[in-house]
Amino acid sequence: MQFCRENGINTSAGKIELTNKICHFIVSDEIISNSNDKKTATLSNFDWNVENLDDSTIITDNYKNTENVREFFKQAIGDHFKFNVAFMDWMKANHGKTLREAVDKWIEIADLKKDKNYKTEIAPQFEYNTYFRDFLTDNPNLSTKDAMKSWRMKRDKRGDRKYCKDDLLFLNE
Repeated sequence: MQFCRENGINTSAGKIELTNKICHFIVSDEIISNSNDKKTATLSNFDWNVENLDDSTIITDNYKNTENVREFFKQAIGDHFKFNVAFMDWMKANHGKTLREAVDKWIEIADLKKDKNYKTEIAPQFEYNTYFRDFLTDNPNLSTKDAMKSWRMKRDKRGDRKYCKDDLLFLNE
């Protein structure tokens, strides 16, 4: 972060995007921007905090996950409604669709999660979560304590932090 600030690189990005910006700067001496560097103007004045919401409400370009929205979905779906990454991404990518379509999408995502073979996508910056899931999937007979020990050893070594079978050697160290 300090390097970015000293060199005029915007720090409002995730770890991976910042790393890419720094590498590009070191190689080319050029500063690249990301989508967070310049906010695009929204066209809608719709206030997701206070507007009355119903099935026909259109998802606008300024959509926000608010308590008002949460209450709408709880009434439409039930008290078990929770925002999740896949659903929030869908909402932000589907301006012009209705909240009824959003309810249907949430139910579709919830049904997918019931399938024991379904795995949610873990974003690349969540190395720990990815490592843990891969470790326990590959070693169902081992415990979460084993996964934690292996992760700590892997994390402290140079190189990538993706699980591989050789990481089991860490358990004997």
